[in-house]
Amino acid sequence: MTAEQRTPTPIDAIAESWVDTLVDIDPLVGTYIGRDEVNDRFGDFSPAGHERFIDEARKVIAALDAAEPVDDVDTVTRTDLRAELALEVESADAGLHLRDLNVIASPAQGIREIFDIMPTATVGDWENVSSRLHALPEAMSGYIETLRLGIQRGITPAKRQVAEVFEQAKRYSAKDGFFAHLAATAGPADGQLPASLASDLNHNAGQAAVAYQELADFLAHELEPVARTADAVGRDIYELQSRRFLGATIDLDETYEWGIEELRTMVEEQESIAREIKPGATVEEAIAFLENDQSRKLHGTDALQKWMQQTSDRAVAELGRTHFDIPEEIRTIECMIAPTQEGGIYYTGPTDDFSRPGRMWWSVPEGVTEFDTWRELTTVYHEGVPGHHLQIGQAVYNRAKLNTWRRQLAGTSGHAEGWALYAERLMEQLGYLDDPADRLGMLDGQRMRAARVVLDIGVHLGKKVPGGDTVWTADDAFAFMGRNVNMNEGFVRFEVNRYLGWPGQAPSYKVGQRLWEQLRADAERREGNSFDLKAFHRRALDLGGVGLDTLKHALLAD
Repeated sequence: MTAEQRTPTPIDAIAESWVDTLVDIDPLVGTYIGRDEVNDRFGDFSPAGHERFIDEARKVIAALDAAEPVDDVDTVTRTDLRAELALEVESADAGLHLRDLNVIASPAQGIREIFDIMPTATVGDWENVSSRLHALPEAMSGYIETLRLGIQRGITPAKRQVAEVFEQAKRYSAKDGFFAHLAATAGPADGQLPASLASDLNHNAGQAAVAYQELADFLAHELEPVARTADAVGRDIYELQSRRFLGATIDLDETYEWGIEELRTMVEEQESIAREIKPGATVEEAIAFLENDQSRKLHGTDALQKWMQQTSDRAVAELGRTHFDIPEEIRTIECMIAPTQEGGIYYTGPTDDFSRPGRMWWSVPEGVTEFDTWRELTTVYHEGVPGHHLQIGQAVYNRAKLNTWRRQLAGTSGHAEGWALYAERLMEQLGYLDDPADRLGMLDGQRMRAARVVLDIGVHLGKKVPGGDTVWTADDAFAFMGRNVNMNEGFVRFEVNRYLGWPGQAPSYKVGQRLWEQLRADAERREGNSFDLKAFHRRALDLGGVGLDTLKHALLAD
C-alpha cells in the first residue's frame, strides 16, 4: 500500500462534500460506512426525496465539470463520480425509481436489512435501533408513495417481482418474524436494557412489522393488478442498467455469444475434473459421489460458521505472507450467519475506523442443515480473502491517497464481483484448490456465472435460446438454470427471480472477471520477465472501487 500522504485537492473536496450530502439524504449509506450520527433515522423514500437526491447530483456534476484534476487520482475521481451521477440522472429520467421493486436489492429489502449491521453493543446503540424502528413506518409510506406514482405514470415492476416481495413482506411482518425476534433478543453486551427502552423497542418493532404488512397489502391490492406481465425489460433499459453495473459500455450481442462459449468451456472443464474424482463419471455422478462423502460435510450453522472463520483466517495469514500486502487493520474478517433465511451469501465492508470489521454473511434457507465443504470453499475465498474483503478493506484503508468516496462508496458490481471471480481462479493457480473436489466446487460457481450471462441477456433482450429458434421466456430461464447448477429447486427459483428483477447485474460477475484476466495478461505481455504479480495486484487494488472502463485506462496508463 502507498504510505505517503497525498495533499487533498478541490476535486477531493467535492467528493467529500458529496459523501456528507449522501449520508444526510440516505442515512442507510451513513450506517454502512460507520457514520453513527445518522443511525437513528431513515431518509425520504418519497418522490420528493428522490427529487432532492437528483437535484444534489446535478450540482455535483456541475462542480466536477468546472474543476481541473491536479493528478491521476483526481482524474479517476472526477471520471467515475461524474459517470455515476450522470447515470443516476439518466435513470431518474427513465423513471426507474418508480418501479424499484425486486427480490434482492430494492428499498423493500434495504429498509429491513440495515438493522443487520447497526451497532448493538451499548444502551445508546439500542436507543438508535428503537428510534430507527420508530421512523420505519414513515420511510415505508414514502416508498409506497413512490411506487404509487409509478402506477399513475404506467411505470411498474413485473408481476413476478411483486408476488415474491409480497411473500418477503409477509415474513417480515409475521408475529414471529424479523422485527419480533429483534425486539425479543435486544440487549447490550454488558447488561440489560432499561425497562422504558425495552418497552419502546417492543412497541416500535411492532409498528415496523405493521408497516411491512401495509407494504404487503399495497403490493397485493394496488400494484400487482397493474404490474407488467412481461419479465423482460427490453434493450434500452437493459443497456442503461448494464452500464450502471459495469461502469462500462459493452457489446451485448457479442457478450451473449461469448457467454455461450464460456459456458461450454466451463462444462468441458467440469467433465474433465469429474473423471478425476471418479473414473468414467459424469459431472452429476461425481457430485453424487462427493455428497455421500461425510468427511466433506458440515452439520448445522454453528459448524458452518466456525469452518468459514477458520478458512478465512488461514487465507489471510498465508496470503499476507506471500502474495498480497495485507495491512493489519484488514486482517480481521468476521464470518456470520445472517439473521434471515432468504438464501444467499454476501459481504459488508468495514467502517471507516474499522470498529466494525468486514463481514461475510450466510443467509441459510430454512430447513438447510448440511453443507458441503468442497462446494463452498471457493465461496469463502470469493467473499473473504483474496476476494471482496481484501479488495474493499484495502480501499477503506488507503486514506493516504483516496478521499472518502473513493475508499468507501465508489465502484461497480463488475469491478467488485469480477475481482472476486478472478480471486477464485487465482486461488486455483496458487494451489489452494488442488483437491479435484474443491476445483469442481469452484467450477460449479463459475459455470453458474457463465450461465447467467446467457440467461440474463437472453431473457431481457428477447434473444433466441442457444441451439433453438424460440425466444427466451421465464420458463426457459428456470429450466436452463436448473441444468447448469447443482442446487435445489428453491435456490434456482430465488436466483432466476433475482435475474429477472435486477437486469444487468448477474452478467457483471463474469464480464468483470473477463476484464480482470485480460488486464493481467496485457500486463504480463508488456512487462515480460519483469512482471510482478504482487505488484500488479497492489497497483490495481490501490485504485479502490472504480468502473471497468476506468480500471482499464488506469492500469494501461501505468
